[in-house]
Amino acid sequence: MADKPTRGLADVVAASTALSDIDGAAGRLSYRGYDIHDLAGRISFEECIHLLVRGSLPTREQLDGLVNELGAARQIGPTPEAVLPYVVKSGTPMEALRTLVSSLSTDDPDAADSSPGANQRKAVRLIAQMPILVARYHATRTRGDAARLPEPDPSLGIAGNFLLQITGSMPESRTAEIFDECLVLHADHTMNASTFTARVVAATLSDMHSAITAAMGALRGPLHGGANEAVMNTLLAIPEGVDGVEPWVRQALGDGQKIMGFGHRVYKVEDPRASHLRRMSEELADMRGDRTYYEMSRRMEQVVLDVKGLRPNVDFFAATVYHYLGIPTDLFTPVFAISRMSGWTAHVIEQHLDNRLIRPDSEYIGERDQKWTPIEAR
Repeated sequence: MADKPTRGLADVVAASTALSDIDGAAGRLSYRGYDIHDLAGRISFEECIHLLVRGSLPTREQLDGLVNELGAARQIGPTPEAVLPYVVKSGTPMEALRTLVSSLSTDDPDAADSSPGANQRKAVRLIAQMPILVARYHATRTRGDAARLPEPDPSLGIAGNFLLQITGSMPESRTAEIFDECLVLHADHTMNASTFTARVVAATLSDMHSAITAAMGALRGPLHGGANEAVMNTLLAIPEGVDGVEPWVRQALGDGQKIMGFGHRVYKVEDPRASHLRRMSEELADMRGDRTYYEMSRRMEQVVLDVKGLRPNVDFFAATVYHYLGIPTDLFTPVFAISRMSGWTAHVIEQHLDNRLIRPDSEYIGERDQKWTPIEAR
């Protein structure tokens, strides 16, 4: 047996990737060599998609071409349309969307083809289809059907069109810019649980839709994508507002509860994405004329730091940003998936281009040298 394994594969290098990198000690995140602080607020989500999926920041011509491809792919086929009314009736949004993403493969002409060209086409479709699925799901559950869903506006990008379809009104330009920056910040994050899941499935030479469906299942967990919803629900559960935050946090920590949105397995200092989201949360609070949840978040941030020494991660301020954007709380994790679809598909492409089956070893901790006895003697 090799060295004793670490719990949760901590510090184990599971794959080689050119997509993103983290320096946990310095609090740095980069996409293909570009520091996230250099990209956030400067590139559009569409540019980020080109960077991750196609390998470079696009020229104007390349960006225009990708935008046209995404626009043409902004539709779902008959199979998910037929499945939609059934999955809306029961289960959580992530359960419904996991099924809907899987059903997309039925109508995809490249579903069974994992060649580089087919994978590129499927990546564009999945990235374009994910926000449509979330919007149609929300329209169906709130209005009974998606027939009155606003049509995508060709003048808007993925971020603006999603806000248009979720809220039913044209977003302010600054609001769309803020959400666009959120999508860039969440696009990829090295070998997180859902990305690793996608790569494990892709490494069997399974198809992209199967890998992405598996990633959706991993993202649903509260220790991964579900944390942002938990943060907002925590804030909503403190009726006293800012004054109620400290006693609530101290009581929860005293009872051994985990406060979601704090700490990170990789970062030893503040998550670099959190600083951008904190700023956007304050800006949106001022735009909405209600700083309550922003101020509650800042107070919670300070108390948790004082008591536990933990700093906020990407999920903590993302919760109030999405809330101020008018996104329903139970759609926070699906919104995460809209962004991360760019990273997931890029990782599947990368895995297929230089594949080796991912087959880790395990440490057996059960009984040994057991002897069979007849059932009558047991």
